[in-house]
Amino acid sequence: MNRDGEALAGMRAGIEVDMGTERGSGGPWLSATGVLMFAFAAAALSAQDKVPMPGVSGTVALQGTVEKEYAAANTVIVKTIDGVEHVFHFTKGLVVHGGPTSALNSLDNLHEGTMVVVHYTVQAGVESAQEIDRIDAEGLKETEGRVVRVDRGKKQISIRFPNGKTETFQLTDRAAVDAGRDVDNASQDVNVIVYYSDESGRKIAHFFKKKS
Repeated sequence: MNRDGEALAGMRAGIEVDMGTERGSGGPWLSATGVLMFAFAAAALSAQDKVPMPGVSGTVALQGTVEKEYAAANTVIVKTIDGVEHVFHFTKGLVVHGGPTSALNSLDNLHEGTMVVVHYTVQAGVESAQEIDRIDAEGLKETEGRVVRVDRGKKQISIRFPNGKTETFQLTDRAAVDAGRDVDNASQDVNVIVYYSDESGRKIAHFFKKKS
């Protein structure tokens, strides 16, 4: 474990210790000081790994697995495939897509081990989640095909399936900004995975990426 990983692990242990039992209340409580120390310090560490792309006033998309959710602190820890942990703060307008719970924005759909894509912004070293998409078996629908066209201006991606059929998906505002940036300059031979939902008869793509 590197120095940043050790520091994050120590801070997480600190916040879990603070989640004890308040004297005389008989119920769980969370130290406000512990929350603030953990949230801001951990965010400063994780912000070193990724920042918004120059010239794009929007979000960054990051794929990973939920390690821990601290509802009382309005934060969630997500670990990327390369083992880097990010601490995301829930914004007031947070949107959550996908999961067995049908209600939009339900944080009940996020638990340890859930695979997600977090669309977030970074300000003053703090990573703030604007949207979280669940992309495991119980999350958004998934399809794959060969890229025909990506039009970020019109917020569309068109892909061709093995049977020769072509389909166009409407991109969300965030997906049009931060998803699949490595696909833009790729040849038309690139295959992508598209994560989408059916909304009013239209297929809305919340995230897409090059198939590895």
